Amino acid sequence: MTSNRRILLAERPVEMFTESCFEVVEAPIPEPGAGEAVVQVQYLSLDPTMRGWARDEPSYLPPVQLGDVMRGGAAGRVVASNNPSYPVGACVMGLLGWQEYAVVGGNSGTLANVLPDGIDLVDALSLYGSTGVTAYFGVLDIGQAKEGETLVVSGAAGGVGSIAGQIGKILGCRVVGIAGGEEKCRWVVDELGFDDCIDYKQGGVGAALQEACPEGIDVYFDNVGGDILDAALEHMKDFGRIVACGMISGYNSAERPPGPRNIFRIVTKRLRMQGFIVIDFLPRFPEAALQLGVWAAEGKIQNRVHVVDGFLAAPSAINMLFTGENTGKLVVKL
Repeated sequence: MTSNRRILLAERPVEMFTESCFEVVEAPIPEPGAGEAVVQVQYLSLDPTMRGWARDEPSYLPPVQLGDVMRGGAAGRVVASNNPSYPVGACVMGLLGWQEYAVVGGNSGTLANVLPDGIDLVDALSLYGSTGVTAYFGVLDIGQAKEGETLVVSGAAGGVGSIAGQIGKILGCRVVGIAGGEEKCRWVVDELGFDDCIDYKQGGVGAALQEACPEGIDVYFDNVGGDILDAALEHMKDFGRIVACGMISGYNSAERPPGPRNIFRIVTKRLRMQGFIVIDFLPRFPEAALQLGVWAAEGKIQNRVHVVDGFLAAPSAINMLFTGENTGKLVVKL
């Protein structure tokens, strides 16, 4: 390759991302400065949180500025280096952004983690990356799920939700998923081992939760918010725990959506509802990755990845997260 294609954020989305939100530009392939290395990106990670990064509002990370490379997780291989921590040939992952070549280390402002030998780049972005680690700490630390409890996971056929439910089964929980469509629900139950799965597209989620969880919900792992969170609040057990991981149902709303109607159940049922960001657990990432690796080696966790081919597919592919077209973790292969 003779140039570095980069996808910039050109305008902020009002609802879904549109073609005009992005601009493709070409630049020379960068040369590493002192203490820097150049990574040829091979896979992009597409995640719901990227919709929040595109907003012009404060969050746990500053918003992506107009004209900047779109922020996003990615993995690739070092092709040039002036830093012994990033030897040529090493595989790395980090917030490399939507570009074919990224500079890391030194004065670049971009950090990347060197991956152990033999780790597949797709697995690094999914099971061993923020997706699997989010599920791990969400279920174990925030939800504190225990053997014999009922765990309900929304977005159960997505990257985080599918792993969260499998961790619940490993812990000895009864796990009920909520997903969109018969095919996804069948996959969650037949292949991932969930005890039940509710198709929210059929409506009547509240009644379905009552049938699937007649004694109530101990832990609700929330990836979607909105009406499904409302239904879960109504069916929580006293002193239940709600893991507020994401609220994707409202990410593309032009105006902030209204709060849950059943929010008073937090008081009457003495619930604990806690939000978290996976980087809160950054010092413990190796712990999570190691345990997830053990479970995968033992055949206790399946990792499904939905791969979209082509760098220039990223601007349209990201909307698959919000339309429900993907099953499992969504990545772009350059």
